[in-house]
Amino acid sequence: METSILIIYTGGTIGMVNDPETGVLCPFNFNQIASEVPELREFGFTIDNIALPEIIDSSDLRPSLWTDLCRLLVDNYDRYHGFVILHGTDTMAYSASALSFMLERLGKPVIFTGSQLPIGKIRTDGKENLIAAIEIAAARQDGIPLVPEVSILFGDRLFRGNRTTKINAESFDAFQSFNHPPLAEIGIHVHYNRDAILPVPSSPLPPFAFTRLDASVAILKIFPGIPAGVIDAVTRVPGLRGLILETYGSGNAPTRPEFLDKIRRALDAGITIYNVTQCAGGSVEMGKYETSRELLRAGVVSGRDITTEAAICKMMRVLGEYSDPDDIRRQLDANLRGEVSLNK
Repeated sequence: METSILIIYTGGTIGMVNDPETGVLCPFNFNQIASEVPELREFGFTIDNIALPEIIDSSDLRPSLWTDLCRLLVDNYDRYHGFVILHGTDTMAYSASALSFMLERLGKPVIFTGSQLPIGKIRTDGKENLIAAIEIAAARQDGIPLVPEVSILFGDRLFRGNRTTKINAESFDAFQSFNHPPLAEIGIHVHYNRDAILPVPSSPLPPFAFTRLDASVAILKIFPGIPAGVIDAVTRVPGLRGLILETYGSGNAPTRPEFLDKIRRALDAGITIYNVTQCAGGSVEMGKYETSRELLRAGVVSGRDITTEAAICKMMRVLGEYSDPDDIRRQLDANLRGEVSLNK
């Protein structure tokens, strides 16, 4: 079978042009991307493209887009060796995380990329990102894909999707993976970090997508002097099932009784709480300090070194499949797609 890659365009800066009337960036016809990058013809293999029916700015991202992408990938899985998804940078880490949890038995590359400048601009970073993403999506050794997982390519590095965070709104090195090494580094040659890449699934069964996400989740970021009313407002949202608790350092939070009482009340109400550090790098180590020991005793689940983006998407996925609180905690505590380091 001749090498073939499918590009899926969802929107984002890479496919934007200036509106002649307002001067603001807006999406344009996807077919123009192919004409803007004639270098794609030099690959010598099939490169097809699909634009989603509704092209969006990534700030308007909804979980329904993840479902559409998963179905598109599964429907076209046998026809292509790899997939490149063009996506806006603002929520790219969320989408890459979500798809990593939704796609079961994935054995081919699904690479998210985009740009900080529209592809029609002279100094655009879009061309190099797109070309490198296609090259890596097509890369195989002895017929086996070199990167059979969901990843993000930006600048000169390829990261695991559910380990990545956007760190800069202007730099061409807009993304970073603080707790997991790059899957590949891109220079004159592409250097693959084989030890950091997930293996091809051993199951002979075809891939499928789990799309029953439950978005009944919220984030509560702790800060000095956080009013009790803020905690109440978040934890008493009707129908709330999961809470990402963004704590200090290695998972520390206030020890004053009024705070802990509200956390315990939320847990007693059936809300699962996932402890994630506010720090860009490092890990939650619940019980290391007294300020996190009480959370551990109350039943809060440690997020270890997971990113907030991955924590949100993992919780949506787990809540969509499980209803028993013990099963939910067990799944959150597990390493499902390489999103956490179990020794943390």
